[in-house]
Amino acid sequence: ARDFGAKGIGLARTEHMFFEADQIIPMREMIMAETTKARRDALRKILPIQRKDMEDLFEIMDGYHVTIRLLDPPLHEFIPKEKENQEEIAKALGLPVDQIRSKVRQLQEINPMLGHRGCRLGISFPEVTEVQARAIIEAAISIKRKGLKVLPEIMVPLVGKVGEFVNQEKIVRQTAEQVFVEQGERIEYKVGTMIEVPRAAVTADEIAEKAEFFSFGTNDLTQLTLGVDRDSDKLSGLFNE
Repeated sequence: ARDFGAKGIGLARTEHMFFEADQIIPMREMIMAETTKARRDALRKILPIQRKDMEDLFEIMDGYHVTIRLLDPPLHEFIPKEKENQEEIAKALGLPVDQIRSKVRQLQEINPMLGHRGCRLGISFPEVTEVQARAIIEAAISIKRKGLKVLPEIMVPLVGKVGEFVNQEKIVRQTAEQVFVEQGERIEYKVGTMIEVPRAAVTADEIAEKAEFFSFGTNDLTQLTLGVDRDSDKLSGLFNE
């Protein structure tokens, strides 16, 4: 992006980082966890890897804003439906394959794009938001100590009302304060959101009182407003006309 003249990163999708080979196994551990402690144990394995990803990103984008979106995939994407792949996961995690299949059934949704994703994941599992916020802030401080300028913006995805944003913002800011105390250093950062749900657009004035920036997710916002699946070949011709 820098080579092509970018003046910042509009948003970095952290779920793409979780699909990397060194992160997907602990991510699957986190999804399979039945307790908060087990989830935290899995996330502790992810933290240093995510932090290194962020450090690389901040170092490359020295002096420019970097917007990082918190995790926003449907969880079922991490646990494949294919029998062979489920057996591989069971072996890697040391779990019975029936337990993997049971989790797949639990995670199955009629329309996962409208289901348990975005800020809803962070509200259900606040430890996920904590770890991501920690990775971002620790990485920013590390790169600042190299004498570079770091301008992180943390984006809360799929907010539909101000209460959802406030819930996640509180976790981010509390985590950041913990890191500042531990590191003995502070950095400036922003917390904002993406307007991609019609309800968020309608209540944007309320959300704007809390969020420090907006981004507009025009793909989801368009399909949710029009009631059209953007991946549907059958309907695309209607709107092209």
